[in-house]
Amino acid sequence: MKPIPMAAAIAQPGPHDLALSGCWTARGIGAIEQRLESVRLSANTPAIADGAAIEALDSSGAWVLQKLLLRLRDEGIVVTLRGLRPDFARLLEVVAQQVAEQATRPAPAASTPPSAVAGIGQSAVAAFEQAAALLGFVGEAAFTFAQSVVHPGRFRWRPILYNIRTAGFDALPIVGLLSFLLGIVVAYQGASQLRQYGANIFVADLVGLSMLREFAPLITAIIIAGRSGSAYAAQIGTMAVTEEIDAMRTIGIAPMELLVLPKIIALVIVLPLLTVFADVLGVFGGMIMARTQLDVGFGEFLDRFSKAVSITSYVVGIGKAPVFAVIIAVVGCFQGFRTHGGADSVGRQTTRSVVQSIFLVIVADALFSIAFSVLDL
Repeated sequence: MKPIPMAAAIAQPGPHDLALSGCWTARGIGAIEQRLESVRLSANTPAIADGAAIEALDSSGAWVLQKLLLRLRDEGIVVTLRGLRPDFARLLEVVAQQVAEQATRPAPAASTPPSAVAGIGQSAVAAFEQAAALLGFVGEAAFTFAQSVVHPGRFRWRPILYNIRTAGFDALPIVGLLSFLLGIVVAYQGASQLRQYGANIFVADLVGLSMLREFAPLITAIIIAGRSGSAYAAQIGTMAVTEEIDAMRTIGIAPMELLVLPKIIALVIVLPLLTVFADVLGVFGGMIMARTQLDVGFGEFLDRFSKAVSITSYVVGIGKAPVFAVIIAVVGCFQGFRTHGGADSVGRQTTRSVVQSIFLVIVADALFSIAFSVLDL
């Protein structure tokens, strides 16, 4: 039976002597470091360490032994190591040389923070890279949609219906409440000015045009960006962190078809419908405020409303909604796929998705206003 090798050991037979024995290897030095800390020799007196009983020595044991010799040298004790096998002595010399080189190596220079100009440049490069990645993501989504149109069987109808319910039907209460309150606010703010000129009836023009053309589609898009866009980023980001997306690719399921395309299609369907719902409740809130503050009855309000608001104004507001829907869904899914690391990355990308979605929606709305002004719509 092969004998079990002895663990590394150190003894102190005399005040100036050390006896080393056992296996000074990675497996054998487990408890030796505590023993090394307790070794104390007489200062300013040469000492002798006998290594003849060392059975095995590797780089880990040589490093521990060299650490002991350096500590004793710093305390003013010169230790002479004798009795080592020639191969052990050579290994100890190599380790001692590496320790000496590491001690004389200059410390790395502390990294200096970038200047203001360099910080601006780095931010610009990062923004450009993210914009390029977003453009590539849009292209991939468009290509996947074209493939699904050619092969309709690839559409995932159950996820589409599920997203229609969560992003559309479940959002009706908050969209309706905020639109109703916004209609009240618009009518209230205009009431004091219209009353001064005896133009109370024109509150229908104010509420109708502002709600149908601008406020209803914009407030609905902002609500959906904060509600559904963040949910898209969080869902996909969590799946990326837990490697579920990689597992989907492994079994042959395209994440773009299952996770992205149903969300875009569902949001393109429901956002115009939510905008119509916001139009109705926003105008209704304005009607209530007009009757309360300006003594304009519901019949008078609706009669003037039908004359002041053309079908073009209504279509202009509804036409913005699909564009806003694509922006919200694409940005939310894009930021979700960029998640990596842990839970903190999920929160960070979710926040970015909401901020970028709202920013791009407002930019798109401004571009729509410029285009409609040029086209005289």
